Amino acid sequence: MTRIDRRTFMRQLGAGAAVTSLGGAALPGVIAAESTQRKDYSGPNVIIVRFGGGVRRRETINPDKTYSPFMTRVLAKRGTLYTGMEIDEFVDTKDKQGKQVETSHGQGTLHILCGKYDSFENRARGVLGEDFEPTVPTLFEYLRQKFDVPEHQTLIVNNENRQQEEFFTSSNHHRYGIDYQAGMLSLYRYKRWLWERQLDEGKLQGKALAQKKKQLADLEKIDVRRGKAMTQGDAIVRFWERWRAHYGDSGFVNPRGDRLLTELAVRAIRQLQPKLMMINYTDPDYVHWGNVTHYTRGISIIDQGVERLVETCAANDAYRDNTVFVIVPDCGRDNNPLMAVPCQHHFGSRSSRRIFAMLYGPGVEKGAVINRRVEQVQVASTVGQLMGFKTRYAEQDVLKEALV
Repeated sequence: MTRIDRRTFMRQLGAGAAVTSLGGAALPGVIAAESTQRKDYSGPNVIIVRFGGGVRRRETINPDKTYSPFMTRVLAKRGTLYTGMEIDEFVDTKDKQGKQVETSHGQGTLHILCGKYDSFENRARGVLGEDFEPTVPTLFEYLRQKFDVPEHQTLIVNNENRQQEEFFTSSNHHRYGIDYQAGMLSLYRYKRWLWERQLDEGKLQGKALAQKKKQLADLEKIDVRRGKAMTQGDAIVRFWERWRAHYGDSGFVNPRGDRLLTELAVRAIRQLQPKLMMINYTDPDYVHWGNVTHYTRGISIIDQGVERLVETCAANDAYRDNTVFVIVPDCGRDNNPLMAVPCQHHFGSRSSRRIFAMLYGPGVEKGAVINRRVEQVQVASTVGQLMGFKTRYAEQDVLKEALV
């Protein structure tokens, strides 16, 4: 018996069902659509910068008080700035009962990736745990289903403090899903690769060997969707081999926090050449430690990262004049001076829903400042229009003023 993979089986099953449903006549275009070869991608590269950790407008896009001078005073003049972007307060459900849209990091990231507000089901245990799974396709899935783009050229670059977001690489949608997932670059993924490699090398003995096995098992437990079945692909394995050759095994040499994300993204541009990449910056969230300077310093680190990314693209033949940056926060922050810890974001205040967006690159209007209210979920359809694919399950309104 000839073995077939799951995708081939499901295609044949779906085609057979279509024929049966019409008494032997296939639905027009059903079989033809499934057999169509994916097209080569020739559109612009897109880099989504999640200006993350939750930020307020006053410290980011206010030119008089900004801690992000490159973005606000330099890049804004080259692109389009939306000062009135917001996160909606309620999402309508099938029974017409409004459910509150939470303003936090994981939810905001999925709003950007999926283009849809949702009361995402949290499968994690504990009060502070988060384990969300996208229920509609991500931008990566839309792109890879239509175009012949390999997994390693669709990337999420993730912060080590948000391991629960390691698995936003694909949705559970029946028409998309893991077959079209994105690749992932993060300290978590590096450790999984490195520790597996160290065990395979057979150099560890005794307590060191037992400790490494336990550490690896603990990492695998985090991945509730795939567990030990996770693979990273040859291209990303080669990426980690180069990373190890440069930084070694200790973890004390390579950058950490959001500086790590910038370094990973710059190396990805040079070595992997992603068509679509999302960088999930997070450092401003260190404000939860109670010191507002952790927050403002985090904003500066992201701004420096954006500047380096723009310079890297300008110096790279595959990215120069062919790369669009989309910069948008995951959520805002509160303005409550009576709180013991400043700048919270979990209480649904108006300022926690007020964010911004900036677009820069070819095909984007230059020097435009748009003050009208727009929605965070419009980012996905805008990226889809820039890259030439339809975001079928997302909010369809695009950020039209930005598009030339």
